[in-house]
Amino acid sequence: MTNKDQSLNYYGISRRRFLKQTTILGAAATAGILLPRNGYAALSDVFPVVETTYGKVRGMNTAGIKTFRGIRYGASTAGANRFMPPVKPARWKDVYDAFAYGPAAPQKPGNPTDPYAHSVNWDAHVKSGISEDCLFLNVWTPGLNDNGKRPVFFYIHGGGYTDGSGGITFDGDPMARLGDAVVVTVNHRLGPMGYLDLGKVTGSPKFAYAAVAGMLDLVAALEWVRDNISVFGGDPGNVLIFGQSGGGAKVSTLMVMPSAKGLFHKALVQSGSTLSLGSRDRNTGQTEKLLSELGISKTKPEDLQKIPWDTIIEAKSNTSFSPVVDGVVIPKDPFDPEAPEISADIPMIVGYTREDSGIRNFSGAELDEEGLIKWINETYKENANLVLTTYRKVYPNATPVQVQARIRTDSATRERATMMVERKSRQKRGKAYLYVVEWPSPAYEGRFGAVHGVDLGLVLGNPRNLIAGNTLEARKMADIVGSTVLAFGKTGDPNCDKIPYWPAYDTESRATMIFNLECRVENDPTRELRLLWEKVY
Repeated sequence: MTNKDQSLNYYGISRRRFLKQTTILGAAATAGILLPRNGYAALSDVFPVVETTYGKVRGMNTAGIKTFRGIRYGASTAGANRFMPPVKPARWKDVYDAFAYGPAAPQKPGNPTDPYAHSVNWDAHVKSGISEDCLFLNVWTPGLNDNGKRPVFFYIHGGGYTDGSGGITFDGDPMARLGDAVVVTVNHRLGPMGYLDLGKVTGSPKFAYAAVAGMLDLVAALEWVRDNISVFGGDPGNVLIFGQSGGGAKVSTLMVMPSAKGLFHKALVQSGSTLSLGSRDRNTGQTEKLLSELGISKTKPEDLQKIPWDTIIEAKSNTSFSPVVDGVVIPKDPFDPEAPEISADIPMIVGYTREDSGIRNFSGAELDEEGLIKWINETYKENANLVLTTYRKVYPNATPVQVQARIRTDSATRERATMMVERKSRQKRGKAYLYVVEWPSPAYEGRFGAVHGVDLGLVLGNPRNLIAGNTLEARKMADIVGSTVLAFGKTGDPNCDKIPYWPAYDTESRATMIFNLECRVENDPTRELRLLWEKVY
């Protein structure tokens, strides 16, 4: 059987039937004859076509889930569009085949041999290529043009603000299938192509939005959802935005952006709680270094639009660019000093994993008790003994690697997540919920615990990456977590039959969902550790 035969067989079509139908269709088209429906119904069902605001797109039907990969939501960001706000695409005349993921935004390829990157399938996005023509999104849906009013789950990939894509790693089929939902993933500009502060550094109003271009891409993608998702069976009035790590940071930032208001109705932040954005002075300093390294004058910023994108990406000064508070697109820090008023009515889930901030390499996994004590002494100095004795009291049987990971997590990721949900709950409008994932990743003999990213596949109901393991336990966790997220996306309340009752967060009870094979809700879990960090910091 040839590859083509195998592909046709996967979609339930024999080669003979395919050849017969394409011959009929070709002959009919040549003759200008409109065939009766039974002459081409099977192919139109397998390769459905819908009309968007920019033209017709053709997807693929896989056992009932219609998948559209690489739909353009913006024009190329190359040339004169580089560093500019996103431009809407031109209408197309022919049917657009949405069969393959669109290219990822310009970025440095990751190291696929790194154990952690391998475990989360992180470098898989490069399979779709890398290009400045990167404003594409993907849709998975059970129905088309059926007035389905399904909830929409808009997933934003992580990788900080520097790498990643919404491609193969984030397959939306299981969530769409499990929850009768519409799932959307998206690519957007990253690094200096999305966040270079040219406007402030050069004083040119033309580049006023260069430092927030990547966030404006996400707004443009959400506008596409508003304008088009109904033909994909989705409800533009019921959109959940969610993301992990850098994706969670972008969700946090969208919560404060006036241009995003009304484009989403619920939010979920996974291990990416962002209270305040990075220093603008740091961004402008890095921008100046990059211009200097590339020989670009501040008086001629347009010259930066003419050089190859990989020259910019490979520059030594391309370290870490992220959005800034510009006073217009992003008027203030997302959750500092308080939760944003503009999104006060949006219900929100915030969470992290127990070993979220642990070291994710094999050398770190060899830490012994002596090394742990040395690290604590060097890191916390006069508070070292307090930190060590408190953690050993709470976790007497934890390995040194686990203790270090939990210290790192509690002093950073947990602290930010708790502050975010506290500030959100004080608004007493859209409810806030807090969770922690305790279920440990089975990858590499479980040495990393409930590591950063262990919930990536669980949320999407897709535990096939190495970090989740695709075991029976992983599938059970995906069922639990995925069902909870589906319930929240549909109604704004995460409660479902897979978990015990999960009350909204307040500073009196501090109710927290503990996700594990047997889920539980605890009020103010590991209170001693929360109070410890309030004292230390």
